[in-house]
Amino acid sequence: MNRYERPSSSDEAEVRYLDADFRVMRPGAFVRCAVTGVAIPLEELRYWSVERQEAYAGPQEALSRALGKA
Repeated sequence: MNRYERPSSSDEAEVRYLDADFRVMRPGAFVRCAVTGVAIPLEELRYWSVERQEAYAGPQEALSRALGKA
């Protein structure tokens, strides 16, 4: 499965975050933002941390986590 295929499940996916991409380890429709807890559809996932292995809903959440505010 690659990031452009739609999963058949509506469950949360398990994802491994890489430098310029991510790999779906367990199929699902979404991941959760590490800061807000909001569900992020895989096709909309744009922000994540390779070091922390966590996803972010947007640039504000990523910056907030990087600055230690969240």
